[in-house]
Formats: sequence, C-alpha cells, structure tokens
Amino acid sequence: MKTAKQILLATGALLGASFAGAQTSPNIVLFFIDDLGYGDLGVTGATGYSTPNIDRLAREGMFFSQFYCAQAVSSASRAGLLTGCYPNRIGISHALSPSQTIGIHADEETIAEVLKKSGYACGIVGKWHLGHHRQFLPLQNGFDDYLGLPYSNDMWPVDYAGRPVTEASNLPNKLAYPVLPLIDGNERARDIRTLADQAELTTLYTERAVRFIRNHSDKPFFLYVAHSMPHVPLAVSDKFKGKSENGLFGDVIMEIDWSLEQIMAALREQGLDRNTLVIFTSDNGPWLNFGNHAGSAAGMREGKGTSFEGGQRVACLMRWPEVIPAGAVCNRLASTIDILPTLAEATASPLPSRRIDGTSLMPLLKAEPGASPRKSFYYYYEKNDLEAVRNERFKLVLPHEHRAYLVPANDGYPGPTARRRVELSLFDLHRDPGERYDVRETYPEVVDSLLKIAEEARADLGDNLTNRPGPNRRPAGSLH
Repeated sequence: MKTAKQILLATGALLGASFAGAQTSPNIVLFFIDDLGYGDLGVTGATGYSTPNIDRLAREGMFFSQFYCAQAVSSASRAGLLTGCYPNRIGISHALSPSQTIGIHADEETIAEVLKKSGYACGIVGKWHLGHHRQFLPLQNGFDDYLGLPYSNDMWPVDYAGRPVTEASNLPNKLAYPVLPLIDGNERARDIRTLADQAELTTLYTERAVRFIRNHSDKPFFLYVAHSMPHVPLAVSDKFKGKSENGLFGDVIMEIDWSLEQIMAALREQGLDRNTLVIFTSDNGPWLNFGNHAGSAAGMREGKGTSFEGGQRVACLMRWPEVIPAGAVCNRLASTIDILPTLAEATASPLPSRRIDGTSLMPLLKAEPGASPRKSFYYYYEKNDLEAVRNERFKLVLPHEHRAYLVPANDGYPGPTARRRVELSLFDLHRDPGERYDVRETYPEVVDSLLKIAEEARADLGDNLTNRPGPNRRPAGSLH
C-alpha cells in the first residue's frame, strides 16, 4: 500500500507531465561540496591553482559573503540544506556512521519532495549521509535517480596511507567500518576499496549528472551534485593529477571546477542555461588539522566542527541569468536553510506542512533595494548546544567548550586537536570576521539584544548547555 507521501509525490509527477515541453519553471542545479573552505576558490583568494569555471559563476551571478551552513558537520549540514530546518529541530546531529540506525524522518519534506509537487524530476549524485538504510536513501525521499556514497568517504576500513586496516594498525574506529559501497538507486553497484577507486568518483558523479540533464531536458528538474571531495582521503583522476602548484588538494579542486563546467556545458547544449538556477556552496569549513590535504578558512577562526566563522561561514555563488544581476555581491545574512523556501518561491511550490526555519532569499536574488530577509542566525553544535547567535552585524559567542586545531599534519594524516573553553564574547563580524577582538564592553546594548535572541532559540529548540529541553524539536527517523 502506498503512503500518503508517495501518493502526493506521484500526483505531482503526473501534473508535471501535463506541461512537459512548455517549460517555464526554472531548472535547479545545486552543488554541495564536502569540506570546501571559504578561501578555496579563485574568487575568494585561492593560490596555487585556478577555478575559472566556478569564478565565472561569480561574474555571471551573485556572490554571498555572509552565508552559513546549518551546522559545521556533514549529516547535520545536509539535513539543514535539504529540509530548510536547523538540523537539531529534526533530530540530526554530527556525522552519521555506518553503525547507526537513524536517518531522515519520513515525515520531513526534502527539497526534492517539495519540487515533486510541481512536477520536477529530481536526481542526486554524490554523498547522501542522511541514513544509509534503504528507508532513508534518496529514492525514498523524493529523488528519482541516485548514484553515490551513502556516507563520508573516510568511513572505510582503510588507513591514512591508503592501506587496508588490520589489528596492528591501531585504528579501531576504521577497523569497525564495512567496505565503502557505491549505491546506484537503492542497490550496491560496486565496492570502493582503494584510493584508485576513490579517484574515479568525481568523474562518475559528473557523467551521471550530465546524463540526468540530457534525459530530463523536456521538463523542469532538480539536480543535487554533492561531491565527496575534497573531504579526506583525497583522490583525483589522472586528468588532474599533478596539475596544480598546490599538491593533491589543488588537483582535486581543479577537478571539481572541471566537473562544474561539464554540467554547465550540458545545460548550454540543451538550451537550458539561462533558465537554470545554479547554486554552488559547501557543507562546512575546512578540516584544518589535515594540513596540505585541507583547505583554507580565509583567515577566519578555526574550521570544520566548530561554530566559529571558519567552521560555518561558507562561500556561496548563485547564477540565474533571467533573475540575478551579473557580478552582484550580497553582504546580507543568509544560510543553507534558506535554500528550500527560496526554491519553493522560485518554482511556485508549496512549502512543507511541518514548520521550517528558512526564509526565501528571492528578494536578494532580485537585488531588491533594502532587502534583508534573514535577521538572525543560531549557531548550534553537538547534539543541541547553542554556542552562538548573530544578527546582521554582530555575533555573540556563548560560553562553551570547543574543538581547537593545533599543529596540522600533512599528506593525508590528521594533526592533533584539543578541547578549549570560550567565555561570553561579542564580535563585530563586519570588521572582524576572524573573531579576534571582543567588543562586549563597547556594545552592552548589543549583548542584551543578542541574549534575547538566544533565549528565543532556547525556548523553541532548547539548549543542552543551559539544560533547556526545547518543546519544538522532532525526532529523526529510526530503523523499523
């Protein structure tokens, strides 16, 4: 028996078929790159390699300078992107491992499910990481086509040098991982056992994405391109091996830039590029303790796994020639949780029936004077720790312990981290994105206003740090 959710999606698909060939709704291509730092693009100052195709998005579209992932870790970040919710609202935190039996809840609506109601074909290539059991996979959550890894590419029984893990490796966490599967649809297509296998992933994803565009050019589509790279372990095809002046990391970014151009070329080939909204962003900041296998936070504080700016502020580019002015820079506050309501408005699709946290960015895309749809943002981490809040200019860091990066290692090995404590601090992000200068004594009225925003967050979503339960959180899905 079909669920109500499946019936609704099927109805949307039939409605879409009725206007195939007379498309007016925009296509959507969403790139979500894994562990890409704010400073890892040519347009944001990368050195030792070039990203001409990604930089072209900035020239032809809009660059967002104050853009945030939902949380600075993989599963939580992807949950926020695809549902328009703070991930702790829907019970997803951290990076789900192959041993876990939870995933995205069936009652949560993803971007794909929202767009299906308007007749969109929906495809994904790359990393999913919202539950690896069948009921949590993309085809059960609005997507029609899937090729990729169900979780992170380092969740495999292989050591940092690319060798199979043994008892003597002294890596018990990696020894517990199963062989990494490449999933096609709902089925295991092949095993990913070696770095040579991983070197094929960017090309495999790109070829499948191009095929999806060509097969669905007669109706509106949503294509989610979630590259596994440059999350460690890094691997690159022979096309780009040794091509950069920045070692393997630079090679990998150059291949991602190539991937984007292949997909843009497919859009042009089908005459679709002008009526396609292309979004390019990252799931969180760089994993800094991996040294020359990690990216750059562009001088911002810390990186992945923290609620400091280096962990959560990410570069974002959007291109849609029929709507977005070329060469625009948006300095307004925005987040990945805003993408779902933005796409809903752009496609005249109904929002999810459950409460979400995002707000449409369409006024910003249209460059409407004075537009500022997002006024505040909550920085949650761990399972439900409220670590900071910000308004359009200032960020109040709340007392908490955090990951601190120490001396990085190189060539695929991690350096040490530590746990440090930060006390109540106020930072003027317009002047100090590195969060170096505490100005709470200078702006006591700002501290008071941000403390009120923190209380609003706690009253809604709770806060483990102050023992607040949060009445409006929902559970993740569980294996049945």
